[in-house]
Amino acid sequence: MEWLKCIKSSINYIEEHIKENISIEDIATNSYVSSYYLQVGFQIMTGYSIGEYIRNRKLYLAAVALLDNQKIIDVALDYGYETPESFSKAFKRFHGFSPRQVHNHQIKRFDTLTISIEIKGGEIKEMNYKVTDMFPIKLIGFVKEFDMETSYKEIPLFWDEICEKYCYPRIYKGLPAENDYEQAIVDNCIGEYGACIECHGSKFKYLIAGRYTGGKIPEGMIVHEFPAGKWAIFDCIGPCPEKLQELNTKIFKEWLPLNKEFELRGDGNIEWYDCVNGEKTDPEYHTQIWIPIKFVK
Repeated sequence: MEWLKCIKSSINYIEEHIKENISIEDIATNSYVSSYYLQVGFQIMTGYSIGEYIRNRKLYLAAVALLDNQKIIDVALDYGYETPESFSKAFKRFHGFSPRQVHNHQIKRFDTLTISIEIKGGEIKEMNYKVTDMFPIKLIGFVKEFDMETSYKEIPLFWDEICEKYCYPRIYKGLPAENDYEQAIVDNCIGEYGACIECHGSKFKYLIAGRYTGGKIPEGMIVHEFPAGKWAIFDCIGPCPEKLQELNTKIFKEWLPLNKEFELRGDGNIEWYDCVNGEKTDPEYHTQIWIPIKFVK
């Protein structure tokens, strides 16, 4: 499905089922896209995670129902809250007052989102990318689960944690490996790739990785294989992670909505980091984002 239509379709589905206990997988299935890419694209294009958007819409519509003099317990159950107490807490966090005070305050509006794109100055043409066929890509690395809403902040901290624990003591000093973790980092050049994999609901796993060359897989590491297929590879120049996150946003806000030839494939992507030339904070540091794609039928 065309990317812009996909996001609009997901919003329409949410509105049609707002009183039901819908899951992210339900919305993704209706929009013919993986739950991972739907969540990434939805948050980038709207500024809200899917979960946040659903909560906000429910709490706004609940306030409208209360203004229509419906009972608090009935409204709470209508919008998926198991008890009036849990509904009241969520309502107060959103509106700033309790459901019983709804007639004495101005409710916080949260209308249905409309999606549009605006490309200025031919920026889409400045994106440096190529489409290429690749054999299966097998990666090994350290893995950790993240939430879509906080991943932009937390993933860089994960990189810092792994580098501090396994790389700075010896590897970055050019000293020989002393344990299985250090040996795996050296043998597989772990740190050359980052990968988003295995999305479940609002959670996904992130892999600090290298190309798996065989050998022992230390405890706490995993091997993940991306199947063969077409990839769109986007070049990025500038300090990391800021420029890489900017590029990721641009891909979902500009490239995907305007691209009629390809659509997304699978439920993950890959980041490539230049491990030979320069530091990640350098203004000319080179990175890439790899997006699995297929031809539109």
